[in-house]
Amino acid sequence: MKTKVLYVEDEPFLGKIVKDSLESRNFEVKMVADGRHVLAAFQQFAPDICVLDVMLPHIDGFTLGKDIRRLSPHMPIIFLTAKTQTEDVLKGFEMGGNDYIRKPFSMEELIVRMNNLLKLQLHNSLQNTPSVSEQLSIGKYDFIPFKYELKCGDSTRRISHREAELLKILNENRQYTVQRKDILLKIWGDDSFFNSRNLDVYITKLRDYLKEDPNIQILTVKGVGYNFIVEG
Repeated sequence: MKTKVLYVEDEPFLGKIVKDSLESRNFEVKMVADGRHVLAAFQQFAPDICVLDVMLPHIDGFTLGKDIRRLSPHMPIIFLTAKTQTEDVLKGFEMGGNDYIRKPFSMEELIVRMNNLLKLQLHNSLQNTPSVSEQLSIGKYDFIPFKYELKCGDSTRRISHREAELLKILNENRQYTVQRKDILLKIWGDDSFFNSRNLDVYITKLRDYLKEDPNIQILTVKGVGYNFIVEG
C-alpha cells in the first residue's frame, strides 16, 4: 500500500516537481494549491502525512497545521517555508508541526524526513498504545491519556498527542529529574536544536494547563531536565 501524502503548495512549477518526484518513489500524492481547499481535501483523502507550504493564498500553512492537528492529533506534519527567522520555526512547532524544512530543499532531504516521521509514528503507536481504561490522578486533575483529556472539576481540556506523551513521562517519574535528552528521544526521536526548543514550548503549555493546582510544579533543572512534583 502506498503512503498517502497531502502536499500543499501554491507554486505550480515547484509543486509539479515535488509531486512527480514523490510519485516516482511510490508515494500517492494529493496536491492542493489554495488554503481554502485543504481541510476538505484532508478529510476526503485521509493522508498518512501532510507537507504544508507556509505562504498560501487565503489560509496560511501554520493555521492549516493547527486545524489539522485538531482533527488528527497523531498526523505527522512538515512545514515548508522560505523564511529563515527562528521565531517562524518556533511558531511552526507551536502550531502543531513535527518538522520544518527551509526552501530550497532537496527531494532526498524531504523524503528522509518524511520517512523518519512515519517510522516514529508507527513506533509510538506500537509501543505506547494506552489501555482504554487508563485514568491517572494528578493532584486535582484526572488525566485520561487515550482520550487526550485533562479534567479538573467540571472542566475538561483536550490536549495534543505529544502533550499527553510528555505529561505521561513526567508523571511516571514523579519526584525524579527526567533528562531532556531522554524526553526528546522518546517523543521526537532525536534531540536536535529545533525539537529541543519545541520541548520548551510544550513544557510551558503543561505548566499553564496545570496552574489550577498550586501543589503541582514542573521545575526546570538547568542543563539537565525537569522535575515533576505533586505534593499532598
